[in-house]
Amino acid sequence: MAKRNMDPKKTPMPEQDPQVRTTNFDEVALGYTEEMAVNEAMRCLQCKNQPCVQGCPVNVKIPEFIALIAERRFDEAYNKIRETNGLPAICGRVCPQETQCEKYCVRGIKGEPVGIGRLERFAADYAISKGVEQPVCGAPIGKKAAIIGSGPAGLTCAADLAKMGVDVTVFEAFHAPGGVLIYGIPEFRLPKDLVKKEIDALVCMGVKIETNMVMGRVLTIDDLKAMGYDAIFIGTGAGLPSFMGIPGENLNGVYSANEFLTRINLMKGYKFPEADTPVVRHKRVAVIGGGNVAMDAARCAKRLGAEEVYIVYRRSEKEMPARVEEVHHAKEEGIIFHLLVNPTEILGTEDGYVRGMRLIKMELGEPDSSGRRRPIPVPGSEYDIELDAVVVAIGQSPNPLLRSTTPGLETHKWGGIIVDEETCATSIEGVYAGGDAVSGAATVILAMGAGKKAAKAMYEYMMSK
Repeated sequence: MAKRNMDPKKTPMPEQDPQVRTTNFDEVALGYTEEMAVNEAMRCLQCKNQPCVQGCPVNVKIPEFIALIAERRFDEAYNKIRETNGLPAICGRVCPQETQCEKYCVRGIKGEPVGIGRLERFAADYAISKGVEQPVCGAPIGKKAAIIGSGPAGLTCAADLAKMGVDVTVFEAFHAPGGVLIYGIPEFRLPKDLVKKEIDALVCMGVKIETNMVMGRVLTIDDLKAMGYDAIFIGTGAGLPSFMGIPGENLNGVYSANEFLTRINLMKGYKFPEADTPVVRHKRVAVIGGGNVAMDAARCAKRLGAEEVYIVYRRSEKEMPARVEEVHHAKEEGIIFHLLVNPTEILGTEDGYVRGMRLIKMELGEPDSSGRRRPIPVPGSEYDIELDAVVVAIGQSPNPLLRSTTPGLETHKWGGIIVDEETCATSIEGVYAGGDAVSGAATVILAMGAGKKAAKAMYEYMMSK
């Protein structure tokens, strides 16, 4: 075996130049070459106790696939990942590896952890470029399941059930499957063609996808049961936007992040006039929030031609929930950070358009229920900034339609569906749920983990009948 690479730093990944990428929606991170991937794979110590695996919600066999990359057995590495993860090209790009698998990497104690996400992306991209051998569905077992929602939870649940021989139909409210992968995450972070290829692999397994199906209106849970579905999975995500409740939020030029990103991503507003869905190209945009969604919205606004884009966040950078990489990329692209400030009012013109925002400075007090220090307003510290658009990205809650049309479905006050933690079973027999519809807005990989857990429980339930 070749000598292990003991470099304390990850092998750098090539990226588009910041000055160039702010003028396009092409992918920012360009991925590893074969030599880069092998070099990074040689940094893995192949620990016997495999601490990295404990940080992965879908239990990817991390040391095993990395060892295969180190030996240049790239196809085998991809197949090893696919044993537990049906969306490796997606996860390699959008998973917060730094708080999951890489967090537990032994190399991270005295240097940087192994670039597990980068290697996962490499293996997937390599396999896709060479022509992916499609996964095989299991022998039919005479059971059928309905999946509501085609985001990461629904797709993962569908894939695992298909492998077990279940006849699976996915019902999606939008005109294209993919959920948040399509409508939420911008092209420059997650190319849509790549998402389509991963979904096409499901269709090749026999999974049926029905679009434009707004469940709760077109069909209800009771309707699905009457149609003979033996088990049902709810993966409807968290698409209900939150607002601050401050004066001026109803002005023209104020968007929820959901609306802003959906128009740009799913409806391809950035391609106008090629696509018939124009999006207003503002000059000065403020995005309220400090998570990945806020970074996505700010970076989209920049690419649409905004001269100045601000992130407005009430805590310091240290408390930001966004990935470090996303914050870094935003800064490189010229996004201006207004930290430790909170909006008190959105200011408007006489004819009802945004003209600015009033901010108040904050200081950090004792930790609150989130474990982060509570922001406290500083009296008399208000100041105004000039704007013509505001994007509110302070979180989303689960879509309310299905729960409001399903008698007996128990939910939390804030809207999340109550489930058994081990099986994802809801209060209705034969009905399961997972992902953001249960947890509220979270990560792609956590939703996938819930989809896997639910699929196993659904299979056992159906086989017991």
